[in-house]
Amino acid sequence: MKRQRDRGRVALAAIAAMCVVAGLPTQALAAGEPNPYVFDSEAKTVKGSAVNSDGPALTAGSVYRDAIKPGEKRYYRVDLDARTNAYISAVAVPKLKTKVASLDKLSVSIEDRSGTKCGSGDAQFGSAAYARPVAAYADRMIEKDSSSCQEAGAYYVLIERDGDAASTPEAWDVEIRFASEPGLKAAGPTAAPENWPSASPPPPAGSPQKRAGGTSFSDATGLTEGEWQDEILPGRTRFYRVPLDWGKQIFASADLGTSPTASDTTQSVSSALSVSLHNPARGLVDETASVYYDGKQKSVALDPVPPVAYENRFDSTESTNAMRFAGWYYIAVTLSPEVGAEYGSTPLALTLRVNVTGKPKAAPAYDGAAGDFQVTEDDQAAADSGKSGSDEDGSDPLQLVAAVLIGTGTVLLLGLGVWLLLKRRRASGGQAGPGAGTPTVPAQGPATLPDQGHVPGGHPQGGQAPGGHPQGGQVPGRSPGAQQGQFGPPPSW
Repeated sequence: MKRQRDRGRVALAAIAAMCVVAGLPTQALAAGEPNPYVFDSEAKTVKGSAVNSDGPALTAGSVYRDAIKPGEKRYYRVDLDARTNAYISAVAVPKLKTKVASLDKLSVSIEDRSGTKCGSGDAQFGSAAYARPVAAYADRMIEKDSSSCQEAGAYYVLIERDGDAASTPEAWDVEIRFASEPGLKAAGPTAAPENWPSASPPPPAGSPQKRAGGTSFSDATGLTEGEWQDEILPGRTRFYRVPLDWGKQIFASADLGTSPTASDTTQSVSSALSVSLHNPARGLVDETASVYYDGKQKSVALDPVPPVAYENRFDSTESTNAMRFAGWYYIAVTLSPEVGAEYGSTPLALTLRVNVTGKPKAAPAYDGAAGDFQVTEDDQAAADSGKSGSDEDGSDPLQLVAAVLIGTGTVLLLGLGVWLLLKRRRASGGQAGPGAGTPTVPAQGPATLPDQGHVPGGHPQGGQAPGGHPQGGQVPGRSPGAQQGQFGPPPSW
């Protein structure tokens, strides 16, 4: 299900930013470096509590942003019913060039009022021990034969960070997402399929196509089956998303291109490329970082995973268990910063090969709207065209900002013209008595701009032509017989 973006809020933020920029000295604009991970534009800032009863409330379908330091615990509250499955995901976003260790871990769990843990998950950096976004989720499942975590009421989400003493102690940003899945109208199979295709299919047909990846889950670039070319900088992560319906199976591999700076003196880099697959609830399905890069072409593939099936959730294998619902599946690719230290900071060629196989199957009989756990016609169209989650509904914040800047620029130009006009009047007025030095006002119109509303783009209503000129070519305040350039905008306007 696509969530509508708050276009007005983004536009107002852009206007506010423009106003701030206009009043700042040039030096202030260069301060700071934005985090490469783009958080969901609808994420609300919260601060988890060290005590469960004081934690801020999270609501289903919402996204939040917090930060956590090593050794900290952050509690949040969720109110759950007795019919719906709940998923709480946490994406840890350490800053670039900070030090992380293989055992650094972000954990997320859901507890009931008695302290019983309903579900938990954790994200670690493993052998690819370099700063990058990592994600985990916890669930509260409605299970017929279970006696715990089944009641309606208050539950508590706990996010913890365990750190290595050698790691950078600064806080990690965290993106938190609360998704819900309806229960079934009637009980279905409770055993995961034991047999499924595991042989890798032949390479996807068709010529390679270029498609640039996003920087986060929220702006991941849509892909379909095919060969996709991109490039990646050392230390950066690229995100892509593929729609998988019920019965569909995904196979994915990544190729890292040759380095033009490779030589006999450059050192090889282990765990150079991390590739991970996440399900629609941001749960980790599979991850590999086995690439040993020496400047030559390298390839790595994710392990085969089963087709999407509701009953996969009953399997004890984590990768199979995570293939439990339809929707967008995410591929994240990170290039180790050590590659930049050895081979330079220029981007390397990255190629993704994606196969989607399997016969479509009917969706489970959900007792309610499937929400994120389905593939719609719009989703498939977004994958075909390469749209990201942030612009799928046409409300790309960058487009809104561009529109605001254009409109604001027009207003600024009009204001500049009025300012120049007033300055000229003051200069010509001198110390003369009242009325002396006042330019002749043409009978055709007023010497000052009327107090009128503005139409989109910053033009006054009632005869303002595109580009800031009044209709008929007359500049506000200029006498018909005035020479070009006497005052007002230059003739080239």
